[in-house]
Amino acid sequence: MKKIVVCSFISVFIFITACNTSRQSASTTDNGIISITLVQINDVYEIAPLNGGKAGGMARVASLKKTILSENPNTLMLIAGDFLSPSVYNSLKYEGSRIRGKQMVEAMNAAGVDLAVFGNHEFDIPEADLQSRINESNFTWISSNTFQKKAEGLLPFVKHQASGDAAFPQTYILQMKDADGTTAKIGFIGLTLPFNKAGYVGYTDAFATAQKLYDQLKDSCEAVVAITHQSMDDDIKLARQIPGLALIIGGHEHERHYAKIGQVYITKADANAKSAYMIKLTINKNRHMRKAEASLIDINESIAIDSATDVVVKKWSAIANKSYASLGFDATKICMQSGEPLDGREAYIRTTKTNFTSLIVTAMEKASPAADLVIINSGSIRVDDILQMPVTQYDVIRSLPFGGSIMEVDMKGSLLIQILNAGKKNVGAGGFLQYSQTVTNDSVAGTWALQDKRIEADNVYKVAITDFLMTGGEANMDFLTAKNPDVVKVYPVFTALNDPRSDVRRAIINFMEGLGK
Repeated sequence: MKKIVVCSFISVFIFITACNTSRQSASTTDNGIISITLVQINDVYEIAPLNGGKAGGMARVASLKKTILSENPNTLMLIAGDFLSPSVYNSLKYEGSRIRGKQMVEAMNAAGVDLAVFGNHEFDIPEADLQSRINESNFTWISSNTFQKKAEGLLPFVKHQASGDAAFPQTYILQMKDADGTTAKIGFIGLTLPFNKAGYVGYTDAFATAQKLYDQLKDSCEAVVAITHQSMDDDIKLARQIPGLALIIGGHEHERHYAKIGQVYITKADANAKSAYMIKLTINKNRHMRKAEASLIDINESIAIDSATDVVVKKWSAIANKSYASLGFDATKICMQSGEPLDGREAYIRTTKTNFTSLIVTAMEKASPAADLVIINSGSIRVDDILQMPVTQYDVIRSLPFGGSIMEVDMKGSLLIQILNAGKKNVGAGGFLQYSQTVTNDSVAGTWALQDKRIEADNVYKVAITDFLMTGGEANMDFLTAKNPDVVKVYPVFTALNDPRSDVRRAIINFMEGLGK
């Protein structure tokens, strides 16, 4: 794997021998050469620019596509999964219903997205809400290995529209034609990693499915492109398995990547449309050759704001800001001016501590100074991104969209040990726990210590813990409720807006604002 270093513009030139596809000689009316431009984004949860308005924004993405489209009418914009969730909007209501990605679909429609594949986070939201977002979309979904569970088995997801129901295709073929009459068929497959085990979704094996569908497409298309939402390792494995692919356009990692495996290039842009890949695929039918030229473009202030898409962005931003204000937040206010970027990426916070999880824990300790330790589940942190400075209150809100109060609970050491052991077993999942650095584990002896003293089963400890954990709803922690016999006392819930314990986000904001004072 090769990782692209951060810079404003990177070009990768790709020369690929065409796969064994069916072709016809160019006629006298064309030169046999055609170029198709693919604009790639992936893992986009925010419709408005971030980093103080300097990075990203769907209105800039829209402007980029329009510029490229004006240069080449054969231009498509693709999104490689994860756009409906996680998002702070999913916890907000509009016109009586949870928003749950409605703002993103409307922005994507305005920006001119053409093709989309599922990411694992699309299945975070309830089935009915996902169906509504599908119905509202103007773009084409491709779903090769991901299906809806029905009584009769696994069936394709379906878009319900006035013109009739349209089942998601496993493969999608577009015939492109240029000004001099050259035509080419481009085949697409869409793959999603089977990470989210929501009850309404089922998967077939991504690699077996990809091979089967590629074999179906290769003899009828000049190029076959895989749009994937899976790990870089799996994209590399796919490239080795199917060396005839023209490109693998991927998502999931949240950081810009490219790799060349044989003659297959893999591209991934930064999350939240902070960058986009522009891939020019040129097909020479006379010479039976393909050439790809990929440029990674930073989405920043150098790119104009598309006015039509900006109307949608401002509409939803106003709706969200009104909701935040009702909770006592000022979304635009800066609460942390400088410092190292804060790492809230899911792959890290669900397996270890990061500077962001450490900051959150410290903020909770400051909010509950009487507590012996604090505990929060990593699943409460949903930003799945790196927060750049300066950090605003909105950044904190979107990082922990569900909020929730900090509860203070007296419990026996036996229960505390049970909680910590459960959190250890939850590595890689939302139930992986973040806790005070004064808590240590001796994995050999199987014991836990607090401030270098062994946690004793019969001792009572005061724990500051998020209210969600006390519901017993976290994985492997159904025992953690107020009714547990090892819970000695649950203190009254703090509700006053001036009390940082009333909302863990308020505790974080207060702590950030106090840094350097």
